[in-house]
Amino acid sequence: MMKARFLTPVVTAFDEKGKLDIQANKNIYDHLIKGGVDGIVVMGSTGEFFNMPLEQQKELIDLAVGYINKRVKVYIGTSCMSVEDTIEMANYAHHAGADAVMIISPYYFSLSDESIEAFYDEVAAATEANIYLYNFPARSGYDLSPEIAFRLARKNKNIIGCKDTVVEMGHTRALISLMKSEFPEFDVLSGYDENFVHNVLCGGGGCIGGLSNLAPEIFAAWTKAVNEKDFDKMAEYQKVVDKMMKLYNIGTPFIPIIKKAMMIRGVDMQDYCTKPFLQANEKQVEEIKTVMREVNLL
Repeated sequence: MMKARFLTPVVTAFDEKGKLDIQANKNIYDHLIKGGVDGIVVMGSTGEFFNMPLEQQKELIDLAVGYINKRVKVYIGTSCMSVEDTIEMANYAHHAGADAVMIISPYYFSLSDESIEAFYDEVAAATEANIYLYNFPARSGYDLSPEIAFRLARKNKNIIGCKDTVVEMGHTRALISLMKSEFPEFDVLSGYDENFVHNVLCGGGGCIGGLSNLAPEIFAAWTKAVNEKDFDKMAEYQKVVDKMMKLYNIGTPFIPIIKKAMMIRGVDMQDYCTKPFLQANEKQVEEIKTVMREVNLL
């Protein structure tokens, strides 16, 4: 069995003018590393990449890779709507020193399996970066099937893993079993925190889950329990995380909610987001605090 890992799709801290808040981002990285996460994914969905101009993305790549400075693994989301921009960003992240890039294929229009495959083939051929495929049907509008992932891995040595953000573990399980038959090292990660243990038991590598922004120490302890095969502890943390999952339903999208929760916990940052995301209102703040009390984070 692979060693289980829990990675944080880190939030991006902005100031009130929409520029990167350099110090706050550093504070967040320190909070996560001190909390014991296995790696940080910059500009995943939680990082608001979709609302950031390319120059700002490059600035954040330089900041994150430089400041984290190999203390933990750093993966960079380099997803863009065009093949050319995606290649440019993947190469930028690779040359900056990122451990790998994570890429969702173009969204808005549903794509045929052939189009999805052509997109990743072209990107993989034009970069030396290690690539994690990113399947998030609720956002892209279509599914990256286990069969497509398998064909892509066969053709492209630098496609080394996949983040499968689906509620149905059956999809992830099918992906894991198909990939492991030929590529035992292929790293399949779930995108929902609550599926972490199920993923690992199926032979996957773990999870990239947004709640670890708030309480990295809980997820580090959960990961330790999994790796030590301590089933009582695993079950105990599963119950805690199941309660924390309520945070995802407090606001749409949940990103301002997680930022506000981090501030309440004492992370030195503000909860500004890219427009048009709104900061948590008073009612939502009360709901956040209720959940945090339930799991002894307040």
